[in-house]
Amino acid sequence: MQEYLPEPYTTFRDRYPQVADATDDLGRQVGDAGPLSDREQRLAKLGVAIGALAEGAVRANVRKSLDAGITIDEIRQVALLAITTAGFPAAIAAMTCVDEVVTARAERAS
Repeated sequence: MQEYLPEPYTTFRDRYPQVADATDDLGRQVGDAGPLSDREQRLAKLGVAIGALAEGAVRANVRKSLDAGITIDEIRQVALLAITTAGFPAAIAAMTCVDEVVTARAERAS
């Protein structure tokens, strides 16, 4: 199943394919640079996106987390953890993104 990719992201990749490829390569290199597992990296990236109030990145990381086998409850806990560091509004915004991604995925599956 083809996942939704935001139009600004696909436009960026179409306009600047070499930059997009370099960014992809950088992501792989930083992922390989330390001891964190893929699962731990995915949860960390989700937390960073939530803390940065980066809605598109939150949605992307929720999708990628689900694809990596991370449960909805685990993803929601990451959003809850944001309450004490990023604040209640950031946590609620993240929860909203989680719910919307999960709902959209369920609708596409049916």
